Amino acid sequence: MSPPDVTCGIIERMTRKTAVCAIAAAAIVVALGVQRTGAHQTPASPDPSADLVRQAQQAMRDGKEQDAVAMARKAVAAAPASFQAHIALGSMLDLAGDYPHAREAFAKAGEVAGSAGDKIRARRATAISYAFERDCTNVAKIDGAVYEQYLQAKEFTTAGEVANELARLCLDSANVDFAEQWYRKGNEAALKSPTLDDEAKDLWQFRLEHALGRIAARRSRKAEADRHVAAAKAVIDRGRLPEGQAEFFPYLQGYVALFTGDYSGALSSLQHANQDDPSVASLTAQACEKLGQMDKAQEYYRKVLQSTAHNPTTAASRPLARTKVKS
Repeated sequence: MSPPDVTCGIIERMTRKTAVCAIAAAAIVVALGVQRTGAHQTPASPDPSADLVRQAQQAMRDGKEQDAVAMARKAVAAAPASFQAHIALGSMLDLAGDYPHAREAFAKAGEVAGSAGDKIRARRATAISYAFERDCTNVAKIDGAVYEQYLQAKEFTTAGEVANELARLCLDSANVDFAEQWYRKGNEAALKSPTLDDEAKDLWQFRLEHALGRIAARRSRKAEADRHVAAAKAVIDRGRLPEGQAEFFPYLQGYVALFTGDYSGALSSLQHANQDDPSVASLTAQACEKLGQMDKAQEYYRKVLQSTAHNPTTAASRPLARTKVKS
């Protein structure tokens, strides 16, 4: 996954495999019947939609969008009360470009949700759905309300992460000024947490410098972007970031290079970023296009379409890839 913001409609954990998203993980857990609270408790009944959800995801990876949607609809029919089935249907619909119906599925997921956390997850999935259409206004209405909810509950770190997700979705929708406001708001919220240690403070500083570097690049302010890149590297060099954070640095370098016109430099940096991240693949494809490497660009756009994750990185990259890939 790309910059340290938020993903899967929940908190962006800094994992190395973007395709491992909450939908698949939860479905597998249910299917294996491992949700037990005691050694003598009867295992929970398997969700009859779980296998159908997996088949839908595989069809999407294979490029069979309508088959994936049809399989997800079967999953909902098999388990109408399954939160995971409705989330999966909404995700497949978004990936197939049917955004209004995707949001209907997420609304239904919210109705059948069995916990407050799942209800929020459905709302945030809806925000991501709007991001597929570059609709920052509706993203902000949803995620902004969730942010306020966490802020009022004094869950400052989560509030900050929601704000970062909102900012990321709006930055990728080209609403640069609004994105900067929310990145700063997220940083300020997180720093209110009374339990932040030095490692966490460094993480939030790195996130902010990373974001401000991308924002400056979007504004074509190379010198300013380079200063934020250097500041992000200085945080890394302190050696206190959580494990795995340094892998987001070449993404930042590549992003800044691409948006400031250094396409060869972008390719060079992006080769060191997470190659499983659809945003990395999308930026690489765009750099290849700028350099006239059209066959290579097609290869990377096709790689974008192999992801079934429903998250900010996919919302940023898949719509463009769907318009670029030749059938």
